[in-house]
Amino acid sequence: MEELFVYAILLYEGFVTEHEYNKRLDELFLSDPENDDLLYLEWETNIKKSIIYIKTNVDYKKLDLEQFGRILMSKLKSVYVNCSDIRYFASRMYSLWKSLPGDIQNVEPFWILSYADDPLSWGDEEQTRNIYEHMLNYYKD
Repeated sequence: MEELFVYAILLYEGFVTEHEYNKRLDELFLSDPENDDLLYLEWETNIKKSIIYIKTNVDYKKLDLEQFGRILMSKLKSVYVNCSDIRYFASRMYSLWKSLPGDIQNVEPFWILSYADDPLSWGDEEQTRNIYEHMLNYYKD
């Protein structure tokens, strides 16, 4: 469920398309057709209801934060690399941070999403980039 949770958050924030989400959902379902959550999501045609279903059915106590973080940072890294405007990227990251559940918001590296844009207020783009790059490489082995 960690991967679909990442996709739901990124879809809600506009970082992945509905097509990307559906493609990944199909792959996950085909590898585990007995999974009731995946079956429900396969049949759900309203994407907003799918996102709500995922967000409300994730067991946050059992959520593998490392797996969740690795998937999220991997997806965000491609967004970062393809975004030429650091201010736009930064504003989107803060919004992403606000959409995370409270108990995840205050855990590294997710906490970084809440403050990495601060140096931009005094014109220090390089420091902001360094903070984001540290976050994006947090799980690098």
